[in-house]
Amino acid sequence: MIDLHNHLLPGVDDGSPSVSHSVRVLAGFAAQGITAVCLTPHLLASEAAAGVPARHDEAFRALQPAAPDEVTLHRGAEVMLDRPLPVEVAADRRVTLGGSRYILVEFPRFITFQAVAAALRRVIETGLVPVLAHPERYACCSPEAVVRWRELGALMQVDATTLLSTRARGGRARALVERGLADILAADNHGDDRSLAAPHAMLVEQDGTAQAQLLTVDNPAAILADAAVTPVPPIELRLALFTRIKRLFDQEEE
Repeated sequence: MIDLHNHLLPGVDDGSPSVSHSVRVLAGFAAQGITAVCLTPHLLASEAAAGVPARHDEAFRALQPAAPDEVTLHRGAEVMLDRPLPVEVAADRRVTLGGSRYILVEFPRFITFQAVAAALRRVIETGLVPVLAHPERYACCSPEAVVRWRELGALMQVDATTLLSTRARGGRARALVERGLADILAADNHGDDRSLAAPHAMLVEQDGTAQAQLLTVDNPAAILADAAVTPVPPIELRLALFTRIKRLFDQEEE
């Protein structure tokens, strides 16, 4: 599996506080079958024109030699679109996912459908492909809204563990996966226990092996390779089964 959204670059945002902490999380990822991650620390669009902050480079130089050999580290950022994305970002791709044309973006929680659409359109006009992080987090998100955002050319990254949630955002996440509107899953790990493993297992258990492969392996790999992603087929999800498998994973971690 490949995870393109996490906050394991140590000591630069609200994620992992140290190299040793990141190494422990990455070792856990490796044990679960995760072979590559793209480190995506928070970054404001208003800062992105200057490229990668020096503290990010320093943190990566400290983490890379200590990371488990089983997990390949790539670099990127989760860019908060607090302003239109500067065209310089598309030119040098220093904050895109693995240097590809794909860029992970997010918004404040309480944003309107129209504002999301306008901002995504501006990113696309720079020549990049926006990958919208956790669309289910936004109250304006619905399958109909996501259809429109995808028609603009954006991709959707659903938070994997949100699929297990009984809250409203969990329902929105499952609706996107059920309709085939999610392009990738990612953990959005902040130095905690969030991972692709349990959601991947739940999809497989629900006859969703093909969907799990596309969402956690093939499409993330395509993004890192700067290639086209493959549409993910719809699937019917059963929340009760999700909950049961989550309990099994929780017990294994105790």
